[in-house]
Amino acid sequence: MESTIRRIRPVNITPIETTLRHGADGVVYLSSPQALGPYPVRITDRLEHWAREAPGRVFLAQRDLTGGWRTLTYADAFERIGRIAQALLERGLSSQRSILILSGNGIDHALLAMAAMHVGIPYAPIAPAYSLQARDYGTLQQIFNRLEPGLVFAAEGAAFERALSQVLPSSVELVVSSSRPATIPATPFDQLLAVPATGAVEDARRRVGPDTIAKILFTSGSTGQPKGVINTQRMLCANQEMIRTVMAFLADEPPTLCCWLPWNHTAGGNHNFGLVLYNGGTFYIDEGKPTPGLFDVTLRNLREIAATAHFTVPRTYEMLLPHLRSDAVLRETFFRNLKLYFYAAAGLGQRFWDELRDLALEACGEELLIVTGFGATETAPFALTTGGAGAVSGMIGLPCPGMELKLAPAGSKKEARVRGPNITPGYWRDDAMTQAAFDEEGFYRLGDAMDFVDPADPNQGLTFNGRLAEDFKLSTGTWVSVGPLRSRILMQAAGCAQDVVIAGQDRGVAAALVFPNLLRCRDLAGLAPDVPISDVLRHPAVKSYFQAVFDDLARQATGSSTFVARAMLLEAPPSLDAREITDKGSINQKAVLRNRAALVDDLYSTPPPAHVFVSRGQTP
Repeated sequence: MESTIRRIRPVNITPIETTLRHGADGVVYLSSPQALGPYPVRITDRLEHWAREAPGRVFLAQRDLTGGWRTLTYADAFERIGRIAQALLERGLSSQRSILILSGNGIDHALLAMAAMHVGIPYAPIAPAYSLQARDYGTLQQIFNRLEPGLVFAAEGAAFERALSQVLPSSVELVVSSSRPATIPATPFDQLLAVPATGAVEDARRRVGPDTIAKILFTSGSTGQPKGVINTQRMLCANQEMIRTVMAFLADEPPTLCCWLPWNHTAGGNHNFGLVLYNGGTFYIDEGKPTPGLFDVTLRNLREIAATAHFTVPRTYEMLLPHLRSDAVLRETFFRNLKLYFYAAAGLGQRFWDELRDLALEACGEELLIVTGFGATETAPFALTTGGAGAVSGMIGLPCPGMELKLAPAGSKKEARVRGPNITPGYWRDDAMTQAAFDEEGFYRLGDAMDFVDPADPNQGLTFNGRLAEDFKLSTGTWVSVGPLRSRILMQAAGCAQDVVIAGQDRGVAAALVFPNLLRCRDLAGLAPDVPISDVLRHPAVKSYFQAVFDDLARQATGSSTFVARAMLLEAPPSLDAREITDKGSINQKAVLRNRAALVDDLYSTPPPAHVFVSRGQTP
């Protein structure tokens, strides 16, 4: 008889439990019984620690122009941030004259950011897409106006010249690492390294406390100006201690990460960069991305670098799977030192979950733990996690040590609110938005709904139940929970849908606008890369596949709010300029519905146009 015992690769990770108490009016409070340990005052205290304890260990690595790895040790990094900090202080930069970083991940970016935090100068890393991909610079101009920076950094200056010519005030210094813009004066980055640190750096460092602003992360709101989320030193340090308390293996062995996640977002810049710095590890900067044009860069890096963990989005794993199956060198390196997979930001479909398990068994004879969680820019981001119990599809876990979670009734749902040392004090220069973000007990309102996996056993964890602001009513009075419905469509489509927007407010049935995964659709149709998108989406194999997806959902539905009666595949991708998508790839449901109102009308036309799918198995 075949054994059913699962062999899982050992990893030192803490099981997550919760204590629960009931408040008035149906409110429930959850918190971890495990206390949070002490953490430093400043995040750069950890750089100083490792520069002393492991001076020759590689901290950062980035490909140079020859294709080799340019490396920087902890000792060299700490010495350089002292020099850069001195240069920043001599320029009169301060809490009111901050730094704006326009370019993506890189060693110079990291050094400038750490130098600024070391002496109490806030900095804001901005998504390069707002400079390099946008057709207009309205969002970038809003950020400049809100921040009023005293210094701007763009690693490759010439690439940013067009955007800078529109938004950079003539009085603000521009610093570049290479390729100076032709029409804008710029200071070489090396000049920041040209002055030795003096006692002024240490004096400024001593004035940096837990409440000092370390960075400002701008997030895309559904309307209006981007929100500048304040990140304090306490937030960053407490959050890293929370991560290490749960993922105890980080303290057992310095982690090695090879990561592409952008540092202008909390997952890449706080969680991943921070856990390497906090635990004395090595960070290989992956300049690839899980997109058709850049994924080969990631594959090259992963063939060389044996990471100890991967903290990324599901899309990365989905694109990796076929290469892990076909490339023995990649497979051997990928699984050699790997302790666990961590994913967040979206659900991981069961198909990909099963394939990751099977590939690990084939490659190393062991399954690897899959961990997930939930957080926000305002939580720095680690807040809830599945911990040592491992993840189950759809689950987000429980509050990590040091966190309190409050579930407050919101109609038929439970709104999640959080409190702890890792929570933002508010938004940069926006008192009204700050006040509205917190309830009367000081809990930050996430705006998300959560449910217990099993109300009788809270320790089984919580599931995500959608964004409250996205939910709507049909004309029948039935509420449509957008998050769960969208997730069901994406899981049913098994990677052939990139994202989904749900329509139907005040209409009789729910419908969907689907952004297809064009690579997978081309594979379904067996068409070459140069075939127009319209021909791919009209191919019988693609149409048949999606018809089956919507029919299956309809047959499984328990009511009008749990399936889409009609759907459409979109040829045009979401627009950054129209705020349909953020630079990290998150869809703005309201903006898509507003900008594509004519297509929504097509969904509800009688009779429906030929390009509209009508689900069979339910009405209409």
